[in-house]
Amino acid sequence: MVRRLILVLGDQLSPPQRLSSLREADPACDAVLMAEVAGEMTYAPHHRQKLVMVLAAMRQHAEVLRQAGFQVRYVRHDDPANSGSLTGEVLRAAEALRPQEIWLTRSGEWRLERAFDDLEVSLPAPLRRLADDRYLCDAETFAAWAKGRRELRMEFFYRDMRRRHGVLMDGDQPAGGRWNFDAENRRRLPKGAKAPERLMISPNGVVQELIAEIAALSPEGFGDLAGFGWATNGPDAERLADHFFADILAGFGDHQDAMALGEPWLWHGRLSAALNLGLLDPLELCRRAEAQWRDGCAPLNAVEGFIRQILGWREFVRGIYWLKMPGYLETNALGAANRLPDFYWTGQTDMACVGAVVAETRANAYAHHIQRLMVTGNLAMLLGVAPAEINAWYLGVYADAYEWVEAPNTHGMATYADGGVVGSKPYAASGAYIQRMSDYCSACAFDVKARLGEKACPFNSLYWDFLDRNAARLETNMRMALPYKALARLGDDERRAIAARAAQLRQAFGATPLQAEGLLST
Repeated sequence: MVRRLILVLGDQLSPPQRLSSLREADPACDAVLMAEVAGEMTYAPHHRQKLVMVLAAMRQHAEVLRQAGFQVRYVRHDDPANSGSLTGEVLRAAEALRPQEIWLTRSGEWRLERAFDDLEVSLPAPLRRLADDRYLCDAETFAAWAKGRRELRMEFFYRDMRRRHGVLMDGDQPAGGRWNFDAENRRRLPKGAKAPERLMISPNGVVQELIAEIAALSPEGFGDLAGFGWATNGPDAERLADHFFADILAGFGDHQDAMALGEPWLWHGRLSAALNLGLLDPLELCRRAEAQWRDGCAPLNAVEGFIRQILGWREFVRGIYWLKMPGYLETNALGAANRLPDFYWTGQTDMACVGAVVAETRANAYAHHIQRLMVTGNLAMLLGVAPAEINAWYLGVYADAYEWVEAPNTHGMATYADGGVVGSKPYAASGAYIQRMSDYCSACAFDVKARLGEKACPFNSLYWDFLDRNAARLETNMRMALPYKALARLGDDERRAIAARAAQLRQAFGATPLQAEGLLST
């Protein structure tokens, strides 16, 4: 007889001692359920590398659990009896195994938590959901921190997390005398500079099998399968981490915000996909980074910047997600209502920056945070793309994307659709920012210095038009004072010409109103 049936989800691939639902489990009398289901494979337009990565990691984790003595009921996506949903597979397993209880660690996504709410009434055994304590700030603690605050700003949350976990601290003071070294992490990549060689994990047998499966299952799906190099098990994830700390971290700080043609990785960690699968421990990564600085192997600005991404930003956006859902994704502060241009999928555009980022996204299921924020996110905001359109794109195309982390980053930070919950201002920029932080403009068909004309950089007229269109919403924002002073210096004729050019670009790009196509509800 099975005492407990324990459901393990595809982003809960941590060692049993780290996952709350398995920590007290007894392999002698408890069984594990893992399932590849159509509902999870198709709820977003997933990059094919992401599908391979998650399913390969699940299959290998099932073997780890079997070797630990667990009875594992593993349902593959091609099993004829597969119900197509996680809740359906829990019901099937419960009917077959007749457990006394059903356990699971809470899901990271609101939609699954609601599905499990509905499932509970149909189960033949009690359902127990345990908190996911692999994260460093639970939802209740975040809600207590947020209570009564007029604004929720990551910087202050991050400082509290540093104190709470004793990371990068000298007593009660921040190491180095400052909390944040971000100002030192915004250097453009010097001309001719080359990023270090990166470790790519060669596909093992499980990965090779899945590459063939996904190629056959989704021959026209988004994303290349050649060049797959993601970690899909704990040892390979640790190899990536070792490589990062030994060979990459020291250069992470200075050029963290830089972009360059032909350099998809630069000095970024490439650890977020494995981290979000559960293959790496976030606090351990932070402590390893701190040790690199204290041992004199990496500068403080690099180490602090890395730690801020994990201990600060990652935990902050997760807190925002659970604090603000389910209504969070219904907000649309700027009234954006247009289609996402097709070139977000094809990369076929004369804008060199957008073409490069989409091409790298197709090739790697990856783009670093400035590419996501200041190229594709910035453009979608300037074009007035409807939040649901751009959110679905980000959720699908990146290997590290899950709704709890994708939604606040896209809906809040990249497009300001939440009206300032995550970011204190819209991160809108003209072509000048992209020119300053990259070499994209040197290979572009457009003139980054021109505001008007057929050859003018589209970011320029779209930027000034964005400010003009949204003046009633944004001009009282103190952090937008300088842009609005600059806008006021433009003459009426130029502003009308800018508006006309922006409208022409939206039409040419296919960023047309969804309402006109009957795709946007009122």
